[in-house]
Amino acid sequence: DGCPYVKKHYNAGNMQKLQQEAVADGKIWLTIISSAPGKQGHVDPAGADELTASRGAQPTAVLLDPEGDVGRAYEAQTTPQMFVIDEAGILRYMGAIDDQPTTEIASVAKARNYLREALAAVKAGTPVAESATDPYGCSVKY
Repeated sequence: DGCPYVKKHYNAGNMQKLQQEAVADGKIWLTIISSAPGKQGHVDPAGADELTASRGAQPTAVLLDPEGDVGRAYEAQTTPQMFVIDEAGILRYMGAIDDQPTTEIASVAKARNYLREALAAVKAGTPVAESATDPYGCSVKY
């Protein structure tokens, strides 16, 4: 019924808040679904729209990657796993959304949010302090 790590961030409102902040700041937020047909997490376009709406998610767009081409190109291992690519197309951050590898919603409030830090550094034109962290979550079902 979906990954509990992803659910944690959506149920806490964390993912939606990060999406809103990024988009309001002029960034493009892509939600990429790399699950293969017949595997957990796979959705068709209508299912992706329904999932986005039910979560109150606000990405710029949802990219369906059923062949796993994009996920593999970025070596995506888990869901969620975050990537920050700057305007020049340079990968500036990859890894966990935060430092709380648990499914507990309460952990969001005390988390060090690596994604927010990376977005702020890119905006400021400074190096990302933690440019790569170990992602946590459910495995991507290629």
